[in-house]
Amino acid sequence: MPTTNMGAHYAQLVKKYGDLVYLDAFGQPILILGTHEIAVDLLDKRSSKYSDRAISPIVQLGGFDWVVVFIRYGPLWRRHRRAFHRFFNPNAVKQFRPIQRDHIGHFLTNLLSTPDDFSEHIRHLFTATIMRITYGLNIAEEDEDYATIAEEALSAFSDLLVPGKYLVELFPSLRKIPAWFPGAQFKRDAAEGKKAVYRIRDTPWERTLKLIREGTAEPSITTAMLDRIPTLPAQEASDEEELTKYITAAVYGGGADTTLATIHALFMLMAKYPEVQEKAHAELDKVVGPNRLPDFSDETALPYISAIAKECIRWHTVVPLGIPHKLIEDDEYRGYFIPKGTVVVANIWHYSHDERHYHNPHEFIPERFLKNGQLDPDVLDPKNFAFGYGRFVLVGTSLKDHCS
Repeated sequence: MPTTNMGAHYAQLVKKYGDLVYLDAFGQPILILGTHEIAVDLLDKRSSKYSDRAISPIVQLGGFDWVVVFIRYGPLWRRHRRAFHRFFNPNAVKQFRPIQRDHIGHFLTNLLSTPDDFSEHIRHLFTATIMRITYGLNIAEEDEDYATIAEEALSAFSDLLVPGKYLVELFPSLRKIPAWFPGAQFKRDAAEGKKAVYRIRDTPWERTLKLIREGTAEPSITTAMLDRIPTLPAQEASDEEELTKYITAAVYGGGADTTLATIHALFMLMAKYPEVQEKAHAELDKVVGPNRLPDFSDETALPYISAIAKECIRWHTVVPLGIPHKLIEDDEYRGYFIPKGTVVVANIWHYSHDERHYHNPHEFIPERFLKNGQLDPDVLDPKNFAFGYGRFVLVGTSLKDHCS
């Protein structure tokens, strides 16, 4: 089994064997879902059965087990989801628009001043926006420690969680061997990754707590969640503080990185397809004019811009295989028996490149989402699958949508 381009590899298996591909990895059953429609049937419509997590030894060794995407379905997971929904449901994210407008204005000024530094300007835009929303921290462009912290943690995340990279994934008992033992490179790698993971969790949190104690903290998700702690009994207060710490770190780490990757892809695509950029510019000139910037209220009047955003999300798959689900109990689908404990993978990369939905899927064609100059509701919207399925849809999706 390859450890790179797995979305494309699984797509070839689907093409060869059919839309349901069953694999056995040393006794661990794995089911690859070959179409978006099947993923909806199982992961959305039967989410009560498909809402467990595949627990990885490397996740625990690397210190990721506090992150909501790795928490098993149950009371703790529900607490995390309720907290995320409070701040990131479609109506709640509107409160962050003034912060987004402010940072976008600074970004455009910097881009006009030093266009060759566009990559650093993009990096700062999303780091600063997420830090202000999450912690109330104002980050100067010359102070990019927080961007570096996030990048190091996410690099560790990506390096450690390559499927099939470490034998401990197949033989969990190996986790007991000492780090100096031959073949225990996974332990040494995990220990280094853990340092980066704890930095992203602890560094901005400790700075924000210091500002709260000094009475100088700005309103943020952190302050909003901590406001109710003084009214709680001691144990509940401790649990709520820990929950707040974990929630904000997950937003900080995941929010900046996935959106940043999409915007970097957009810049590359606009350079590669100048005719798309010209059409977008013409639409902006017609609708917005030369005297102001586009705003959220302009979205419905900018169908071509919206089509570009959809096509960018489709073309650049941020999470190619989504977050694996695990079957809680035996199930049957289309006459096939699926045993309890099966790890179920939605191949989001394949859905984004499925010719049954998208003609010439490897080409960047925003027009595929348009009909008679308006968005075509009959074309599958990549936002329906790009961020996952069922109860494990990636948190903060509404904010990511606003950012894009």
